[in-house]
Formats: sequence, C-alpha cells, structure tokens
Amino acid sequence: MSAATTPLLHAQALRKVYTRGRLRRTPTFQLAAELRFDAPQIVAVLGPNGSGKTTLFELLTGMNRPTAGRVCVAGQDIHRVRRDERGLLARHYHQSYQVRRFHEWTPNALLDHATATQALVHLFDEPQFNVQDGYIGFMLQFFRRLRAAGRLVFVCLHPTERYQIELLRELAEHFVFVERGTVREFADFGGFAADEGVRAYLGTLVEVSLRAERDAGHLDSALAGGSPRRGY
Repeated sequence: MSAATTPLLHAQALRKVYTRGRLRRTPTFQLAAELRFDAPQIVAVLGPNGSGKTTLFELLTGMNRPTAGRVCVAGQDIHRVRRDERGLLARHYHQSYQVRRFHEWTPNALLDHATATQALVHLFDEPQFNVQDGYIGFMLQFFRRLRAAGRLVFVCLHPTERYQIELLRELAEHFVFVERGTVREFADFGGFAADEGVRAYLGTLVEVSLRAERDAGHLDSALAGGSPRRGY
C-alpha cells in the first residue's frame, strides 16, 4: 500500500469478545467495528454507558488485544508494536477510574518499534467540559490545533445538556455511534441525528439541535438568495 493511500487509522474486521466460565466459555459482551479514516479530522463518538466506547478506544490504542481483526495506524499494526511505544501511534486520554490493565504474552523485545515519533491518533474519553472557567474553550482550540497538525482526533462524550450536542455539531466532521457492541459511522450530523438508535439515546437533545440546524439552514438560504427580511 503506497503512502498516498495509507489511512491514518484502519480498524479491519475488528472484534472483541468477553467470556466467562472456565470449562465452557460463554460470551458476555461482543464488540465489532470496521473503521477507516484517511485524512485528519475530528470525530465525535457517542453511545450509552456500557455500549463499548471505552473498549473501542482501548483496542484502537493497543491497550486491549482484539479477539480478531487488526488496527493499523499509518499502516503499522499497533498490536505488533512494543507496548511502551504504542503511544507514539495512538494515545488514549481518559479519567483515572477508566484505566484497565491487560496481560500480553509476547515479550516486548520481540515486537516492532513504532515508525512514528509523535502520536498520529488522539482519543479523548469523556473530557471534562466546564463552561464556567473557560476550560472548554481551551480544549476546543486544542482539538482543532491537533487536527490542523495532521492528527486524527476522537472526542467521546455522554451528553446530558444541549450545549454538549451543539459543541459536537460545530466541532466534529464525522460521527460514530456505539450501541450494544455495534459501531456505526455517519458522514454528518444530519445522518447521525436521523438514526433511530441515536434518537432513542439522546431523546429531546437531538431534536432541539436538529431544529436549530434547520433554522440556520433556512436563514443561510435566505441570505444567499438575497431574500429581504421583514421588519415589524
């Protein structure tokens, strides 16, 4: 695969199955994903609690080993890279309570060195957005600077307020919805918000955002067409 066609991130037939039981292994949770991102962009990731968002991020950054499939960052299989160098390919930013440890049997010395010197993929798992102290503005600028520097940025949120949906609508260029271990992609907010699972998850939050987007679209069309505004 040539450098011109090598995606920044490619999760190929990715699958993770958690099981229980010693003699008879019974599946308790399964995650499946097929994702490809060729260019730098900001991707919003949403889904209910327990749907598999953190597991997905762990797989994409090499912290968790897949049952099947592989994850390539700039053409390099991240699970074949030395564990202390995987952060040079993809980096997972998370709360301390989300950290989980996974054992790998392959000695680190037998794995490959990372080909990158700075992380190409950045995954933010439920960053704290505080609207009162200006921190939210700093984080949004940080995401955009990473994207401008040629990085792929994932922002995972569990929205409870309308402003969080509005932020993602303005910030993200691509949307991913994780539900019961199923990963679905959407090219824009309209397609994302029209999904039945998304509507069930977000409820009135997405309806209000869609209404605001439609109103903004009507206004833009009117201004572009030179339609006069009436005064009362």
